[in-house]
Amino acid sequence: MPDFADPLVLLLLPLPLLARWLLPPRRDAGAALSVPDGIGRRLGFGATAGSGTARAWCWAPWALWVLLVVALAGPRTLATIPALQVSGRDLAIALDLSGSMVRDDFILDGAPITRLDAVRRVGADFARRRGGDRVALIVFGSDAYYAAPFTFDTEAVARRIETAEIGISGRATNVSDALGLALKRLAESEAESRVVILLSDGVNNAGATNPRGVAALAAEQGVRVHTIAMGPRDLETAEEGERGVVDAATLRAISEISGGESFRVRTMDDLVAVGEALDRLEATDADGLAAEVWTALWLWPAAAAAMLALALAWREAA
Repeated sequence: MPDFADPLVLLLLPLPLLARWLLPPRRDAGAALSVPDGIGRRLGFGATAGSGTARAWCWAPWALWVLLVVALAGPRTLATIPALQVSGRDLAIALDLSGSMVRDDFILDGAPITRLDAVRRVGADFARRRGGDRVALIVFGSDAYYAAPFTFDTEAVARRIETAEIGISGRATNVSDALGLALKRLAESEAESRVVILLSDGVNNAGATNPRGVAALAAEQGVRVHTIAMGPRDLETAEEGERGVVDAATLRAISEISGGESFRVRTMDDLVAVGEALDRLEATDADGLAAEVWTALWLWPAAAAAMLALALAWREAA
């Protein structure tokens, strides 16, 4: 329902009537100069109260006054906007962009797609569902770096996932540095819950740190690490020298040491199921407070008053 920021200003509405009733009438001393009738009528001397033009515009000054007073009173409406549901969780997504992510061994709608395309689709959707979390994106290959810092803008993180490209961080697989970089930032976090989701499709073959040692550090810091081993074949069952396999055992050990969960992804359906499972593990159903925001409406009566004033000026000039 409309309200007014300064309702007492509306007391000015009857001011012209009071002035008309209380002030003494203006005495006309008569014309000091005689002018032709045509010029006199143009100047308004010849207009009478009963003329059609005067009757048609007699309401205009009163309407102009009302509009100006209403605008000055500050009409507004109160809108209730649900606030962002803050979960109190910082969540880092560590995404493998090594060379093996170009393998097209995933199927979507009957057509083969690369592992990266599969992760782009499912990972971006997962990020968008993290409303209330502060989410960061780490990409890694030979090296690891932050593609997006911790932010509540999950849409921005999702867009970064959708535009991720192989090769920008090297073509090797440095799981240790990716996890270590996440822990370095999370060590400064004051969030109640700190989580890393680590996705890899290969074997740790870069960096000087053992992934299990970094997982132990995560456990000491109270950071849960959920791991996703992606790829149809894994190191335990692959033939000797086979390429494009994932070290599922190491990823599983990382999650077990840190208190997280490990997921094995061989198909597109598996990847979608993992996103849903992570939603259940790291739920965002936190209660948020509603915010009340005033929407100012004074511009509308002010604009109407301006248009009416222009119309009156045009009439006087005509």
